Amino acid sequence: MSKNLTKREEDYSKWYNELVVKADLAENSGVRGCMVIKPYGYAIWEKMQAELDRMFKETGHSNAYFPLFVPKSMFEAEEKNAEGFAKECAIVTHYRLKNDETRPGKLMVDPNAKLEEELIVRPTSEAIIWSTYKNWVQSYRDLPLLINQWANVVRWEMRTRLFLRTAEFLWQEGHTAHATKTEAISETVQMMNVYADFVENFMAIPVVKGIKTETERFAGADETYCIEALMQDGKALQAGTSHFLGQNFAKAFDVKFANAEGKQEHVWGTSWGVSTRLMGALVMTHSDDNGLVLPPNLAPIQVVIVPIFKTDEELETISAVANDLVAQFKKLRISVKFDNRTTQKPGFKFAEWELKGVPVRIAVGPKDLENGTFEIARRDTLSKEVKSKDGIVAYISDLLEQIQSDLFNRALDYRNTHVTEVNSFEEFKDVLENKTGFVSAHWDGTPETEEKIKDITKATIRCIPLDRVEEEGKCIFSGGKSTGRVLFAKAY
Repeated sequence: MSKNLTKREEDYSKWYNELVVKADLAENSGVRGCMVIKPYGYAIWEKMQAELDRMFKETGHSNAYFPLFVPKSMFEAEEKNAEGFAKECAIVTHYRLKNDETRPGKLMVDPNAKLEEELIVRPTSEAIIWSTYKNWVQSYRDLPLLINQWANVVRWEMRTRLFLRTAEFLWQEGHTAHATKTEAISETVQMMNVYADFVENFMAIPVVKGIKTETERFAGADETYCIEALMQDGKALQAGTSHFLGQNFAKAFDVKFANAEGKQEHVWGTSWGVSTRLMGALVMTHSDDNGLVLPPNLAPIQVVIVPIFKTDEELETISAVANDLVAQFKKLRISVKFDNRTTQKPGFKFAEWELKGVPVRIAVGPKDLENGTFEIARRDTLSKEVKSKDGIVAYISDLLEQIQSDLFNRALDYRNTHVTEVNSFEEFKDVLENKTGFVSAHWDGTPETEEKIKDITKATIRCIPLDRVEEEGKCIFSGGKSTGRVLFAKAY
């Protein structure tokens, strides 16, 4: 199987696009800016979804589903949110087509079928959900309201890239209502930590926890907490956000409750979400010039067994051993595939499963059976070793854990060596251009300076780290007073 992937150092963007397509994760569709997620890619998303769903339910959340369409007047109710998403909205204006009499076989919009009120195709669901919460909340006994939905959303992006930025994408969005500000902030932080736990322990990607600046904050939020990751090309990627909404949506939709004393109060809200953009992060953090490298915790196939044979009799003998291995792996809930196709040679299969990032490959031929051994190949290091068949299942179970840990540590080492402190704007520009990664610098706290730095360098403030040290300094751009460093980077 010929991979013919562009090398990462030659053109990282082209390498990424080719890999997503050739590894059968996704492809562009007939709809501009939209993608088809193929079965192998969707299998990874399903594993992400299952794990996150478990984590949400463990923290008390329940799933629901809300409409795709939002009446325009409802969408406008919270002004900042509406303004923030206005340029990305797709709008339904008519509800019927009719035959075009001037062009046989063609359809046209029926001008008599104009909607009384235009409908927004949801770019996010705060409006429709908070308008519903008004009917669900009357008393403090109804709180907290902890709801999540798995859905698709549409944001009319002009420049799209598979998984990273598409006009339609899949995600989850949590929306919660609370009796107090303290509870709502606690929920916001908790969900940021849930995301960090998932991304680090399942995706093997280290993240920085922080708060967005006012400019980068979610439209309609009082505060946005985030986790930021660093890709192999030194660009940052926002891996998840959790928003403290204050009482903004509660006031916009008049969501009130009677407290223990019978007094009417507006509830306090949060929203939080991650999307199929995480698929892009997974590809870009670990993969190499040979294809995908998948952490075992999210790999649809964790182990593949490839038989090496010349005759049907050899295949039959090997199959008996392989099927016994498959049964043992399944008892340990390790996903395994015995690739017994007779239409492809072993070399083709090796290349295919390497491209698709299967963490461990077992090769077994007649000589292996004679010697009582298997050849074990690791996808992450491309190393091979011959191991005795005795205890092989337990060995590979431990090996999968080792690979998961090694992938995280490798990504962490890269991240840690690509966080650079600078104290001047010249240093700042030099690091961005030549070293890349996160740049830790003093900032005067003003949106004006933030915007000027972005205009000149294309770098944005990714976050104000939660663990930053408070220290007096001078802004690298304006020379104004600063109370601590923030992280800048060019980003996806």
